[in-house]
This record gives sequence, C-alpha cells and structure tokens, in this order.
Amino acid sequence: MFRLLWRSAKQAGLHGVLALVLMVPLHGVCDAPSGTAHPPLVNAPSNDAPDASVVVFNRTVLSFRVPYLGMSTQERARRSMVNIQQALDLGGPGVVSVKATPQGQLIFVDELMTVILSPDDVDPLAGDTLDKLTARTVLALQQSIKATQEARDTHHLLISMALVAGATVLAVVLYAAAGFVRKRLLSALLQFVERKTAALGAGATEILRRGRIVSAIRAVDLSLRWALGLLVAYAWVSFSLQRFPYTRPWGEGLHAYLVSVASKLAMGIIGAVPGLLVAVLILLIARAVVGALGSFFERVEQGHVGVHWMAQESAGPTRRIATWLIWLFALAMAYPYLPGAQTEAFKGMSVLIGLMMSMGASSFVGQVAGGMILTYSSMLRKGEYVRIGEHEGTVVSIGAFNTRIRTGLGEEITLPNSLIVGSATKNYSRAVKGAGYVVDTVVTIGYDTPWRQVHAMLIEAAHRTPGVLADPAPTVFQTALSDYYPEYRLVCQAIPQEPRPRAEVLATLHANIQDVFNEYGVQIMSPHYVLDPGEAKVVPPARWYAEPARHVAGSDIVSGA
Repeated sequence: MFRLLWRSAKQAGLHGVLALVLMVPLHGVCDAPSGTAHPPLVNAPSNDAPDASVVVFNRTVLSFRVPYLGMSTQERARRSMVNIQQALDLGGPGVVSVKATPQGQLIFVDELMTVILSPDDVDPLAGDTLDKLTARTVLALQQSIKATQEARDTHHLLISMALVAGATVLAVVLYAAAGFVRKRLLSALLQFVERKTAALGAGATEILRRGRIVSAIRAVDLSLRWALGLLVAYAWVSFSLQRFPYTRPWGEGLHAYLVSVASKLAMGIIGAVPGLLVAVLILLIARAVVGALGSFFERVEQGHVGVHWMAQESAGPTRRIATWLIWLFALAMAYPYLPGAQTEAFKGMSVLIGLMMSMGASSFVGQVAGGMILTYSSMLRKGEYVRIGEHEGTVVSIGAFNTRIRTGLGEEITLPNSLIVGSATKNYSRAVKGAGYVVDTVVTIGYDTPWRQVHAMLIEAAHRTPGVLADPAPTVFQTALSDYYPEYRLVCQAIPQEPRPRAEVLATLHANIQDVFNEYGVQIMSPHYVLDPGEAKVVPPARWYAEPARHVAGSDIVSGA
C-alpha cells in the first residue's frame, strides 16, 4: 500500500502533501514482518525534551532549529526518529538517498522518506549551507544504519569481543613493562642519591637530608605511575567502546578528545619554539655581555687596569650592580617571547609579583640605596677596622643589602646598609700613618693622682706592648673631668690589620697598664664617696712630676721612661 501511495504521489507531483503524510507515524501501514522482533534502535525523546536532536543508535544524526509546517522542533525530531526506526525494522539494505523539493531536502532510507530538512534549519552564522547540512546528515545516518546492521551480526560481535580481549592483554603487558622500566630507573636514581649524600660526609644530614629527597622522588614516581595507568586505561576504554556499534560514538568522542588535547599541546609547543629561540638568544647575549663586563671589572678590582672614573674598591659592587641591570633588561626583553606570556594566568602572576614587590619595595629600595651610598661615597672599605654603633671589627664585605664585619672574638656580624648609613661610624684605619689602625683605651683615675704621672704611666704601658708603633708616638688625652675623677684616653697605632691580633694587642695593652700602675703604687679604681673629705683632694706642686714623669725646662711636656 505504501509503495502504491508513493508512486501515485510521485506521478501527481504532490511531494509536499506526501511529506506531511509520511511524517505521520507509519505503524499499521508498513509493519515489520511477523517474528522479527528487534529492540528499538532509535532513542525517541519525550514530547517535553529540551532539545530537538535526532538520535539513532546512540549517534546524533542532526538537530532541528525551527518549527516546520506547524510542528515544533521536538515533534519533528520525534517523528523523524520513528520513521527511521520503521525503515530499519524492514531489514532492507539501508540505502540513503536525497531528493530536492521546493519545501526542502527529503532524505530517504530504502525509498522510505524519513527526514525533511528545511532551509531554515541551516545556521548561516556558522557559515553553513543546506547542502553541507544535508551531506552531514546523510553521513551520520549511514553510520547509524551501519551500526544497526553490525549489531545484528553475531560474527562481528564475536570479532569485537576478541579484539577487546586482545587489547586488554596488551594493556596489561604494556603497563607491566612500563612498571618494570620505572622500577629499574627508580632503583638507579635512589642509588645515585645514596652515593651523593654519602660523599657529602657528616654534614649531609643538614645540607641534603636523604629522607626528604627519597620522599620527593617516591612522590614523583607515584604521580608518574598513576599518570601512566590512567593513560593506558583511557586508551583501552576508548578502543573497546569503538569496537561495539552502540558505544562507538562514546569511544570516538574519547579518542577525539585525546587527539585534540595532544594536537593542541603539540601545536602549542611547535608554535612556542620561535619565540623560545628568540628568548634564549636574548639571554645568551646578556650572558656574553655580563661575562665581558665581569672580566673588565675583575681586572680593575685586582689593579691590573686603572680607570679614573672608578675606584678599585668600587669595581666589585659595580660589577654586581651592572650584572643585575643587564639581566633585568634581558628578562624584560625576553618576556614577550616566553611561552604563555600573553595568557591571563601569566598576566595574573605578573600582577601578583608586582604587588608583592610594591609592598616590600620600601625596605628593599632602602637597603639597595644604602649599599650604593656605602660603595660610592667611600664611607667604608674592605679591610678597614671600624666601629658602627656598639659593634666593632674589620670590614669583610660590602654587599648590595648588608655589610659584614668580623670581630676579634671570632664573631661575624651582619649589619643592614640602611642601619650603617643612619648610624655614626668610627673608622680606625682611614687616618693612620702607614699600615695598621688606631688602638685606644680609657681609664679613670682620682684627682689625687697627678695627671702628668698618669700620662707618663699610660705612655710607658703603650711602649711595653708588642705591636704598638713608636711612630707615631702614643698620645694621652683628658677627655672629661667628672665629679670623682678625670677620664684619660690613650691613643696609639698598632701594626696588626686583622681583628684577632688587634684584640690580642688591646688585651696586652690593658695588662701592661695594670702592671705599670701597680709598680708605681697608683690605684686605678676610683671609688665614689658621699661626704666631702676633711682636706681638699689636690696635688701639691712638689708632686707634679712624680715618677716616671720628667720635667722639661720651659715646657709641661712629659715623657715615659
């Protein structure tokens, strides 16, 4: 009856009317032969389905975009899937053909019309046309028909199951082989770490803790093992799903996703190679410039090359500053060529780093400015003996952020440059005559001891001290006249240039001062008192030149023995 109706309609040219008739469910008109009960091959959505896709055997054939001849998109999809189901139930060869009509494209399966494509179903914004849409629909419908035919083929199903079993065995073998190689590499790496940490000796426990290194290596190994297992499982699932007609779209989707990700990574790597080469070239040029300038500054620092615009002690800090500036400039030039530099993540990280630097810029800039002031104002030089606040010692190094001094007690003190710039600094090496530096000490003696005698005893103690120079001669200054005693400061110059010998010279000088005062019966201790004495504590002229002081005619100059 159906074929007779189609021939009549074809002769009359009533394709539009026939389309409406064929869009009605064909139950009862072309029923499947009795005894051929097949499960439904078309997933028919309900009337309230949110989309209008035609899904045949788990594969989307097309999607309707607009209503047609009074039918909603959902109704068009439902009727199309019912017609395709009935055409497939007839068990024909599944030949798909297309006929063009003024109303649209008619798609037939074994000469049974199943789908009408309207020109309004085309998405012009995507650059689509009715011909392209028809070609895609025909291809998807042919794939679905082929899948239904394979689902009825027991021989094909057995072959698919055999292939899945073989893929399972292959996946297990590959994972086991990769695990064997991974274990061998892990064992070799752990042995290498064991040898290296053992070579470091007893300090390896603090420098490189073996337990932490092994834990990190095992964590990386665990991550690689999981990644390898997931990759093998992903490939096995994709391959297995593609072997069966109903699950083939899922397997193809998994495969397409993996290929898409891999291709994007490959294309990203390939696309980043030119920019990466430019960045590497910039960094290599910067390295060559830094090497050339470093060699020049080293020669200036060693005194092999002299330039009028740079002091010898400033060459080292200048080299470090120039190195920093060159590398910062090179990084700024290479930044746009780095992979991912234009991504939002990279830009966000740059903003975060800039914010962190802004928050800590005050202290950072202060330290750097202090280092530059110390370097180029010649306030301090390496090897000089200085006193900064309460700290005293030899300058070991002047860095961009801090300065290190070494005391005579074996201590090394690190002082921020901003602190040094804001503090009073005593330099015991800058104004000395020849080698060495100034050594000074303070004693307080009561007013009942002649000051000339104290001067002479201090000078004699200085002459007895090894390392104290006779030229320039030791000098005594009265720096204060307190209520209970005058304050005497002995200033002399010593030869040693290292902090340890200077501490030893100062200790010997203090010992000699005690010996000399004891020899002449002068009490160093100056006790405080509450009541005034019965007699004034004065020195009579007869005692002004008590031993070891010597009077020189016409002058009050005194000298020690």
